[in-house]
Amino acid sequence: MNKEEKNFIFGIRPIIEAIKNGKTIDKLFIQKGLHNDLFAELWKLVRLRRINYKHVPLEKINRLTRKNHQGVFAFVSPIDLHKIEDMIPQIYEQGKNPLILILDRVTDVRNFGAIARTAECAGIDTILIPEQGAAAINADAVKTSAGALHKIPICRTWNLKLSLEFLKDSGLQLVACTEKTDQDIYSTDFKNPTAIIIGSEKDGISPEYLKMSQFKAKIPMSGNISSLNVSVAASVIIYEAIRQRK
Repeated sequence: MNKEEKNFIFGIRPIIEAIKNGKTIDKLFIQKGLHNDLFAELWKLVRLRRINYKHVPLEKINRLTRKNHQGVFAFVSPIDLHKIEDMIPQIYEQGKNPLILILDRVTDVRNFGAIARTAECAGIDTILIPEQGAAAINADAVKTSAGALHKIPICRTWNLKLSLEFLKDSGLQLVACTEKTDQDIYSTDFKNPTAIIIGSEKDGISPEYLKMSQFKAKIPMSGNISSLNVSVAASVIIYEAIRQRK
């Protein structure tokens, strides 16, 4: 990793102060077996704020910095992250017909950045990503997005299933972009309040979320290669939704 391109902090007290001052911690690495009174204060904040953390060997943190890290190292998100429970009411209050994007296990940073760029250009209201199993929001992602990640609101959730249920209760239809259906995107109605779910290139959308979706829509394929790059697929379905709404 090129640490010069990333925002990071280390040391227990600096990370505590960063959290208290409202910094968004993208990922926190904690040395396995770390226990002391000062760390207990940090651990309480981590649990309270539901910060994305991972227990790692000491060698992992030593590779990130040789300075006095006290067993903790954090990457700070270069953007502000939001809660979907706050964002949806705001969209409705602005008189908009919500159109949002949900990324399930899209972990490639450049694909994430490219999707954010398309979403911002198209006028998508927000992108929802899970706390675990999502691409890092770092300098590479911001660069690939051409700055779009500073403009389009990004929501992150600890429990994607509960967030999908919230969206349904808020009047949004869930449309899963998947090849596991006979219906294509051109015969799917996107004019209602909609959340489009995009899955990973490797595994697609999680079966649990497919079951929760009211509609499934595929991108018609006529060539010998049966799939598109996930950022390209996202662009195709986003602009079909925009075309219908125009």
